[in-house]
Formats: sequence, C-alpha cells, structure tokens
Amino acid sequence: MNMMDKRKFRRKYKGLAEADEVLEAQRLAEEKAKKDAAEQLAQQEAAAQERLAAQQLAAEKQREAEQKAKELARAEQEKRAQEQALADQEAKRVAQEQRIAEDKARAEREAKLKAEQERLAREQAEAEKLRLAQEARLAEEQAKEKNRIERERRAAEEKAEQDRRTAERKKAELEAKRQAQIEEQRQAEEAAAAARLAEEKRLAEKRAADRALKEAARRAEAEKRAQAREAARIAEQERLEQERREAEQEAQRRAEDQRREAELKAQKDAEERAQAKRLAEEKRLAEARAEEALRLEQEKAEAARQAELLANPPTLWQRLGEFPVNAAHLARHRIITAEREDPAYTAFDVLRTRLLQALSENGWSRVAITSPTKDCGKTFTAANLAISLSRQENCRTLLLDCDMRRPSLHRAMGVTDPGAMGDMLRGKVDPAQHLVRLGDNGFNAGRNIAFGFNSIVEPYASELLQDPRTGQTLDRIEEALEPDVMLFDLPPALYYDDVIAFRPMFDGVLLVVGGGTTTEKEIKEVERRLGESTPLLGMVLNKAEQTEINRYQY
Repeated sequence: MNMMDKRKFRRKYKGLAEADEVLEAQRLAEEKAKKDAAEQLAQQEAAAQERLAAQQLAAEKQREAEQKAKELARAEQEKRAQEQALADQEAKRVAQEQRIAEDKARAEREAKLKAEQERLAREQAEAEKLRLAQEARLAEEQAKEKNRIERERRAAEEKAEQDRRTAERKKAELEAKRQAQIEEQRQAEEAAAAARLAEEKRLAEKRAADRALKEAARRAEAEKRAQAREAARIAEQERLEQERREAEQEAQRRAEDQRREAELKAQKDAEERAQAKRLAEEKRLAEARAEEALRLEQEKAEAARQAELLANPPTLWQRLGEFPVNAAHLARHRIITAEREDPAYTAFDVLRTRLLQALSENGWSRVAITSPTKDCGKTFTAANLAISLSRQENCRTLLLDCDMRRPSLHRAMGVTDPGAMGDMLRGKVDPAQHLVRLGDNGFNAGRNIAFGFNSIVEPYASELLQDPRTGQTLDRIEEALEPDVMLFDLPPALYYDDVIAFRPMFDGVLLVVGGGTTTEKEIKEVERRLGESTPLLGMVLNKAEQTEINRYQY
C-alpha cells in the first residue's frame, strides 16, 4: 500500500470514528432526555399522589366533623326526648293523683249524701234542715275544689311556660353550636383552597422549567422528536389530571350541596316537630281544661239532680232500667214501626188508634195477644204495636212476654239473657229490677214504654199464669207504674190452655191470624174456647198476599 492509499484510509477511518462519536453523543443525549423525562414523570406522579392524599385527609376530617355534629345533634335530641318523657310522666302522675283525689272526694260526697237520705227517711222534719246544711257544705266543697283546680291549672300553665322557655334556650344553644360548626367547615374549605392555589403555583413553576428543558432539547433533531412525544404525553396526562380534578371538585361541590340540603331539611324537620309538639301540648292543655270544665259541669248537674231527687223522689217508672236498641237489628227482625221505612207501618198506626178507642170506651187497659196456631206472627204484631203505642205522648205502655213455652220477644228487641218472667210473677224478683224501658234511639220512639222479657222456658206455664201470685204481681205493677195499656204476648190458643188459664188477668183479646195458614175452622175454635164472655177486640191478618199497601202512601 503506497502513501496515498494510506492517507486515504486514515482519512476514511477518521471520518467513520467521528461519525461514531456523533452517533454515540446523540444516543447519550437521547438516553439523558428519556431519563430526565422519566424523573419528571415520577415527580409529577408523586405530586399527584400527595395532592390525592391531602384531599382524602381533608375529606376524612370533614366526614369526622359531620359525624361529630350528627352525634351531638342526636345526643341533644335524645336528651330533649328524655326530658319530655320525664315531664309527661310527671304530668300523668299528677293527673292520676288528681283523679284519685277526685274519686275519693266523690265517694265521700256520695257516702255523705246516702247518709243524709237515710236520715231524711227516718225524720222528715229534721231532714229538711240537714238537706240545707248538706247543700251548703257541698257548695263550699265545690268552691274549694274549684279554687284548688284553678291553682293547679295556673301551676300547670306556669310549668308549661317554663318548659317552653327551656326548650327555646336549648334550641338557641344548638343553633350556636351549628353556626360554630359551619364556621369551622368554612375555615377548612378556605385552607383547602389556599393549598390548591399553592399547588397550582408549584405546577406552573414546574411547567416553566419544562418549557426551558424543551427549548434546550430543540437543538438536536432526535431530542426534539423525543421531547415532542414526551410533551404530548405529558399534555395528555395533564389534561386527564385536569379533568379528574374537575370531576373531583364537581363531586365535592355536589356532596357539599347535598350535605347543606340535608342540614336544612333536618333543621326544618326539627322545627316542624317542635311546632307539632307545641301544638299537641296546647291541644292537650285545652282538652284538659275542657274536660275539667265538663267534669265541673257534670258535678254541678249531679248535685242539682241529687237535690232534685231529694226534693222530688223519682217514681218507680223513672227508676226502671233501660236497654240499648239497634235500628238495624230491629229492621232484621221486621220491627217496621221503628224506622218506618216499610209503608206497612201505617197499618199498625191504624190498629193502635182503634185499640186505644176501644179501650177508652170500655175503661179497659189489659190486652192479650195470641194466635190460633204457631208462626202466625203474634210476637211480631205485639212488638210493632208496642213501638207504635210508645209514640203516643199521653199513653204509657207495658208489654210482657207471657209466652213462657217459646219466648222470643227479647231476641226481636236485641236483648240477651233478660232473666225469668216466672220469677217476677211468683214474687221472687222485684218488678222494678226485671222490667226495662226503651233506651235512647235514633228513630224517635217514645220513652213511655217498658218491656218484661223472658228467656227461661217454664215447664208449668199454664199453672203459673193462673196462680194467685201472678194476679197479685200484675196488680202491684199496675198500681205502681200506672200503665194506660198492658199488652200480654201469649202462646197459641189452640196448642195449650195458657190463654184460658190467663183469662181473668186481661180485659180483651187481639187475635193474629196468618194469611194462607190459618183456617176459618181454627178461628171459630178459638172463639169457642174463649167463650162469649171474652171480648174479641179485633183480628189482625198477617202475611197477607196480594196486598197493595203502597196505595196508601202519602
């Protein structure tokens, strides 16, 4: 190899070495840029982790503060509920003691009144003086009781006012605590905002440093391409990070709005509950005052009634017990004269008028109601006629169930276990204890009617009806109650001899015949058994077919 070739070879080798050095320098620069970019990315990720940890810590502190506020509110509410329960228990205890004292006082007054009545029965002249003294003493006791009740009412009102003021003071304290909690939360939010501003400033400084590095990297083509790719990736991450931060801020804002709405709703609910409790307390106090006033009025009325009873003792009729009546029950048992919805009630009104006229013309009062055979409707007729008679204000009516073989009048009127008619007729039971009057009703039936029910089957009914004790009992009832009409529901006339045995006890007979069931022969047989000396006041045709009672509606 000559010198020329050697020089060419050295120049070529030197060029290759320089090219290799350039490539090596470029490779080192790219590795450095990648390393720097990786370090920046790690720093950014560490910063993001720190921000996330700070946000989580702030959220945890906020949740703890909210939980603490809720626990304080719950404890305060439980404390108020316990105080209210204690107050209610105390009020109930006071009311119970008051009722016990009132019952005791009432029992004492009743005992004194009974003793006074017994003394009045022994000495009539001295009784008047003792009655006046008793009335004065009762008036004084009532005045004292009224003053005591007024003092207790004022004390209860003062206590209620004190409780209300205590509740308002506690409510103000709770409101102050809630405002303090809101202020603490606001300060925490301001601190979080300041931290966010500092973080954004630090990020801005880092972005400025990144731009300086990018400017330095533009000197090399490869570094420029690598920096461009890295910048694009960082920009994408920043955009994603920004979107994530915005989403977190939006979520926090929504959570804060929901929390505030929940607080406002809880406050509104608490105010509404307090208002409802206050209204309930006012209503309870008003009801208590109304009950107290009603009780005083009742006591006053009772005292007036007792005084009236002392002045005018009640008659035996007024002392008779009463039984409740149910219009629906009467309708189911075809007592059509009660509510008068069935136009057939007018037939009983006509029967009532004709019967009263016949009794008045002859000076009679006792009427036996019977039928030739069973299921003709004699009890149905007796009950409806009695209700129709009760609407006569100047007519006092007594209906006795003397069908002691198959008694059913008590079931028709809705009375259970009325006792034995036989015991009253024998004199074992006082008529004042056995006879009952018609109670208050909504169909305007009169109070001047009484019933003698029976639920015990008598094995010797005929013998009892003709027993002298039966006549004596009926005479005593007529003398004491002075009824204008006495109705006797008797068994069928052709089955037993009860009607014949009872003949001396009544003035006339009302015969109920069943349409389509009773024959002319049976009617004549009844007339024959009763004899010509027994007045037949009339015949009632029951269960008649093809009648046009609606024609007589007006």
